[in-house]
Amino acid sequence: MSYLTKVKTALMALLMAGEAFLGAAALPVCVMIGASLMDYISGIAAAPARSEKISSYKGVRGIVKKVFLWSLVAIGAMVDLLLGYLGIQLPGELSVTAVVAVWVAANELLSIFENLADIGVPLPKQLIRLVAQIKDSVEGEKDGDQQ
Repeated sequence: MSYLTKVKTALMALLMAGEAFLGAAALPVCVMIGASLMDYISGIAAAPARSEKISSYKGVRGIVKKVFLWSLVAIGAMVDLLLGYLGIQLPGELSVTAVVAVWVAANELLSIFENLADIGVPLPKQLIRLVAQIKDSVEGEKDGDQQ
């Protein structure tokens, strides 16, 4: 077995284990991770357009922030475990983990849009509205008012 085949096999095993562990939250978590990486990269690209210097301090601070955002998903998973222990079932395939991952992903996507706008990339306003609606939906807000 070649080295590349071993790497592919290990990667697929890791992805399958993650999906088995996360269940219905697997897709939102993957979107969240991808959006976080894109936000970090687009933030670095937007820094010169904002007349900001790129520094290792800001870079590390950004990474630490993302790690703690991801920890919110882990906290959501802990809440799911406690709900299961108590026999409390959320409707459908809904989980606290998935809701938190969607919220984090929506925040990251909105941040990417801000970075791209600062760089000068034209953005479709409807796309921005849709992502903002997703975030508001998860937060339980409508038109900025608490429901």
